[in-house]
Amino acid sequence: MHKSSKIILGLFVIILFNCKSAKTINDGEANYNLSTRQLVKENAKQAADFKTLQARLKITYTQKGKSQTHTLNFRAKKDEALWINATFSVIRAMVTPEKVSFYNKLDNTYFDGDYKYLSDLLGTELDFEKVQNLLFGETLFNLKEGTYMASADHDAYVVQPKQQRDLFEIFFLLNPSSFKVKSQQISQPKEFRHLQIDYLAYQDVGKQIIPKRIKVIAVEASEEMTVELEMKNVSLNQDLRFPFKIPSGFKEIEL
Repeated sequence: MHKSSKIILGLFVIILFNCKSAKTINDGEANYNLSTRQLVKENAKQAADFKTLQARLKITYTQKGKSQTHTLNFRAKKDEALWINATFSVIRAMVTPEKVSFYNKLDNTYFDGDYKYLSDLLGTELDFEKVQNLLFGETLFNLKEGTYMASADHDAYVVQPKQQRDLFEIFFLLNPSSFKVKSQQISQPKEFRHLQIDYLAYQDVGKQIIPKRIKVIAVEASEEMTVELEMKNVSLNQDLRFPFKIPSGFKEIEL
């Protein structure tokens, strides 16, 4: 696979209203007196409610001391599609509940497959919902569907399963004032892997709380990669198109 395709595909799979000025959310008064059930309920209340989203997405990718920055057009149709388009449509990607698709005009390659690569990478089943949750500041695993316990630690609630899984450990850090996700971490000690997703800032767009800056840190043995995302010019609930067609003659990327 061409190096540029690897980088862009890696970025995508790992991250992968009316227009009003967005306001950065500041922390309010902390509340450390909630039970786990109350905490899960408050977190669910904060989930952003929209039909479509459009933004400029700035992505900075760093590995082995070298960084690349790209600014892309990002569109989402809640629970149906995630769409990314680079300048002049040189690179375009589409993620749906059924598959991940991508093409790169720089080297005439494309990828059109399922979530198996991501699932193998993280040691757990990954699907559209988890990718969507990562981008919009929701927990990768639904807190209402498991048995969790919570404890207060410095400036966050730490939420974790009462019984951690054999292959990996999961930790969610929730803000004690807004109850939004501050960080979520998945560790695979036996494989020397660690994935950490930090939500550095949120923004208020039409009374919906949307991530403004996200930092993803992926570690495997001694190798570390970071991906920083910044959402700008966010608008909600506009009529959007999601054009995607793999050009003829492109070579398929096989993972």
